[in-house]
Amino acid sequence: MEKIPVLGLGTWKAAPGEVTEAVKVAIDAGYRHFDCAYLYHNESEVGAGIQCKIKEGAVQREDLFVVSKLWCTCHQKPLVRTACSKTLKALKLAYLDLYLVHWPMGFKAMEDLVTAGLVRAIGVSNFNHQQLERLLNKPNLRFKPLTNQIECHPYLAQKNLISFCQSRDVSVTAYRPLGGSSGGADLMDDPVVQAIARRHLKSPAQADFDPVSGPEECDRHSQICHPSADSGEYPGRCRPQTSEGLGSCVSRGSSVP
Repeated sequence: MEKIPVLGLGTWKAAPGEVTEAVKVAIDAGYRHFDCAYLYHNESEVGAGIQCKIKEGAVQREDLFVVSKLWCTCHQKPLVRTACSKTLKALKLAYLDLYLVHWPMGFKAMEDLVTAGLVRAIGVSNFNHQQLERLLNKPNLRFKPLTNQIECHPYLAQKNLISFCQSRDVSVTAYRPLGGSSGGADLMDDPVVQAIARRHLKSPAQADFDPVSGPEECDRHSQICHPSADSGEYPGRCRPQTSEGLGSCVSRGSSVP
């Protein structure tokens, strides 16, 4: 079974002309997980970077885990396959490793994409506990969502939602792992993050989401948290996979059949 790489590159809000080079640098640095979306309006640039590295022989398609998302205007069943095909054309790929519903709406037509071989797995994004539970309890659900992509960082720990996802065997992907601002303070400038970073001789970003076990990939239900989370440095703030924004994406493990 293929595993979801723990760290990935998010491509949200990347400036035009910036993404292709960022993808190439990321692949050279060891990234294999790429988080994309139709709404980001840069999938063709992501695809250009990926194809460049494949042609160079740096990676093969099978080495990569490419994720995209279905936007809200395309949830009607006749539009889903067309939207997925447009994404595949922009990325210059034959299939996606994972396709997400960007916001909590339709899911049934997504299942047909798996049957058609256009995507290997499907998932959801921004689903809360109740929305995900309704989906999982839906009669005749053919393909269970592989992951729920949600915002998650020390300012928004999402502990209860993550616990629920784990209890239902749904992995979690966290976007904005480096956080935003809280009361005008940037997470990377937070005194607690800074102090932990100094104590472990790491950068604030490394202190924010450092895999406990250290491997590039993780098995189902493994934890992504600060090295000393168990000692209370980040009480209750163990984290999942991460994605969004031109930066890192972290995955709390799950496997693709």
